[in-house]
Amino acid sequence: MRDAEAYVAGGVHGLIIENHGDIPFLKPDLIGPETAAFMSVITDRVRREIGVPLGINVLANAAIPALAIALAGGADFIRVNQWANAYVANEGIVEGAAATALRYRARLRADNVRVFADSHVKHGSHAIVADRSVPELTRDIDFFQADAVIATGQRTGNTATLEEIDEVRSATRLPLLVGSGVTEANVDTILGRTEGVIVASSLKEGGVWWNPVEKGRVDAFVHAARRQIEAGEQA
Repeated sequence: MRDAEAYVAGGVHGLIIENHGDIPFLKPDLIGPETAAFMSVITDRVRREIGVPLGINVLANAAIPALAIALAGGADFIRVNQWANAYVANEGIVEGAAATALRYRARLRADNVRVFADSHVKHGSHAIVADRSVPELTRDIDFFQADAVIATGQRTGNTATLEEIDEVRSATRLPLLVGSGVTEANVDTILGRTEGVIVASSLKEGGVWWNPVEKGRVDAFVHAARRQIEAGEQA
């Protein structure tokens, strides 16, 4: 709650609740019901107190629990790191979640819960689909009915290159966000190419993702982002 309050007091537009502390991450089928139970309670409490749009990300790639949490806790969207293709990660071979997740969302009558899906997801090898380009992988996300696309770097806190952002942008008309490595120093450049950013590490004490949120860092980041947004609106 302290982190959520610090983010919103600094002016962010929304929050993502995720189990990033559950290291090492499990494959989706091995995640226990306690994760969904605890995250649903947390989501409900944050929603009641904070009043901004909320997303859910259950690591690793657990779209089904994320949808259940979003519906139970009142969240607006889920983030799914691998939506359309298989890849090799620390957890093993992780398969795209779209087919089962879309059917599950329909059974829950939760079509209002949107899907934000990563393209060329971090923390993994794409050797399985190495013969396919980033634009092709992105078009799969679009074809498999995601609502927004996320470009990332190779690891948590690593910046997506401008070249990769542009490759993803060229392949979809869906809203595009950058989901790692965004800082006060580069947010203006990135927002000039995208509709939004997902940021955590650079807003924590010392720039370390597991530390508490530092309100001063949030203030400075949001101020820099607003300058770019206002410049874009004037243009």
